[in-house]
Amino acid sequence: MSLKLKLKEGLFRILNLLPEKQGFYFYHKIQDVVNGENMLQRVKTNEPSFGLLQRLLQEKGLSLKGKNILEIGSGWAPVMPYFMLFHGKAKSVSTFDLNRHFSKKAVYRLNEVFFSEYGIRITPEPKRAYHLPKNIEYYPNTNLIAADLPETDLVFSRFVLEHVKPEDLRLMHKKFKRDLKPGSLIVHLISPSDHRAYVDKNLSLQDFLQYSEAEWQKKQTKFDYHNRLRLPQYLAIFKAADLELLHVEYDQPGEDIYKKFRAVKIHEDFKHFTDEELTAGSINVVLRV
Repeated sequence: MSLKLKLKEGLFRILNLLPEKQGFYFYHKIQDVVNGENMLQRVKTNEPSFGLLQRLLQEKGLSLKGKNILEIGSGWAPVMPYFMLFHGKAKSVSTFDLNRHFSKKAVYRLNEVFFSEYGIRITPEPKRAYHLPKNIEYYPNTNLIAADLPETDLVFSRFVLEHVKPEDLRLMHKKFKRDLKPGSLIVHLISPSDHRAYVDKNLSLQDFLQYSEAEWQKKQTKFDYHNRLRLPQYLAIFKAADLELLHVEYDQPGEDIYKKFRAVKIHEDFKHFTDEELTAGSINVVLRV
């Protein structure tokens, strides 16, 4: 394990020992130091995901135009809602998060970046929390499973589902089936690989599959939780909720990545999956209610 990864995991364990309010306070402060002035990079990182969302819809003869969108996982700034609203011409975006990460400073900086990069001048609403622009609603500290859903034509998540507990995923999708109008769409961009490998390049993207569930739970915290679900498990959750699978696609590893995978001693919990199912990465799913 690299020194960088050891330090990161050690820091998360320390924060995890603190009372939840204090832990998240210091987590926010650290994130501000690391990423606070890097809004342009956040925007550019989200841009390909917006293009991917558009492609997935266009292939089905659909678009974002005029749609009411529900976003799962708001993150640190409303980057995807801005793309959806100002580039995709969506009608509205309601973004839900279990935590509260937005700040006025981040929204102002995002406005500056959208003007400098795309020539889009965004007028914030001064009387609204965080000075968000019209037609974007933010629901922090909100459990989507227990919430009243706004009018929704399309549900969207970007690299969120892998951080949600499996039982919550099941309840969430059953709620969508029950509460959304027939024909509503759900688009998920899922990153199922071991995120520690993005910090330590020597690790396999499937390194965490060597651990039992009990061992893995001891290694992670609420700040870096990953459910380790494989492709068939996600599809089984969607099927159990009686959602129609319109499209699924995923990456397969190149030679170097596959070589690292083969060196991992896969735990018994995952041995019933094929190599393709274990290594399926960047899963993109389109569902219909």
